[in-house]
Amino acid sequence: MNTTNTTTPHTIDDKQTAATELVAVLVAVTNGQARVLTTHQGQSLPAGVLSPLHRSLQKGVRVWVEEQTAQPLGYLEQLYTFVDTQRGQAAKQLWLSVSYVGLVTEVEASNLNLQAKWMDWYAFFPWEDRRAAQAGRDKVILAALKAWIEASDDAETQQFRQQRVDMYWGQGEWAWSEELALQRYELMYETGMLHESPEPDDALLPYTGIPMQGDHRRIFATAISRLRAKIKYRPLIFDLMPAEFTLLQLQQSIETLAGLTLHKPNFRRLIQHQDLIEPTGDSVMQDRGRPAQLYRFKPNVLKEQSLARGKMPLNK
Repeated sequence: MNTTNTTTPHTIDDKQTAATELVAVLVAVTNGQARVLTTHQGQSLPAGVLSPLHRSLQKGVRVWVEEQTAQPLGYLEQLYTFVDTQRGQAAKQLWLSVSYVGLVTEVEASNLNLQAKWMDWYAFFPWEDRRAAQAGRDKVILAALKAWIEASDDAETQQFRQQRVDMYWGQGEWAWSEELALQRYELMYETGMLHESPEPDDALLPYTGIPMQGDHRRIFATAISRLRAKIKYRPLIFDLMPAEFTLLQLQQSIETLAGLTLHKPNFRRLIQHQDLIEPTGDSVMQDRGRPAQLYRFKPNVLKEQSLARGKMPLNK
């Protein structure tokens, strides 16, 4: 989506104006861990106000990311537009945050600008990593949600709140859905569990991850939900993998994005059925056991990715 704009905030009415912020959620998988690029010591995502020098929204995002981080960019996809009425309240402004998500290869910290930092994305959403038991954290969070349910003014509201908690947290008849990361964040925000909440509960903050300024953690949660949904039906994992990889590396990359442990035989049958990869004929030594066979994505997968983006296929 290309939109020409100016730096002067446009008027909403006689008393209120709006400013447009461009925000990028840049994701990498490094050593089997999902990572996100941050600025200001992890408190922000790369962002900046739209300028008349930017010929499009995407051009503006690329300019801000390059200036703030020096991280090379490839494919970007527009994510969502958020309206933050709280942030500019004193200045009588609405803040419009136009967000993008990008899949990149993490560069060495020494090549980044000083304010840029790659971080584990589960540092911001620790409850989303279900690869290991979360009994202690879940107990605290679910107890707070139970208290919120019981504080309902009437039976209908209480039932509705209970249904939301059950669905989002995989309780009762519901199974955990990794795609509901945004809904879980919104519910925790609403119930005062997060630093960003209007009236946060200090006793819960040690359990709910690193905060971010403004709407940045909400934007980040939206990106997680989008990516978790898309890895199920499109080979976007291609953008996060090296040119050659083992099946274990591929499985671990998908697991870290989904926050789930996959059943190894079922995963390999699924990959074989989807017909996305092919053996290279080479292998690599592992810490234990036999050498592992190396794979690559098939040429038709690379072509599909390029055509979907309107670009010529490039050698990776």
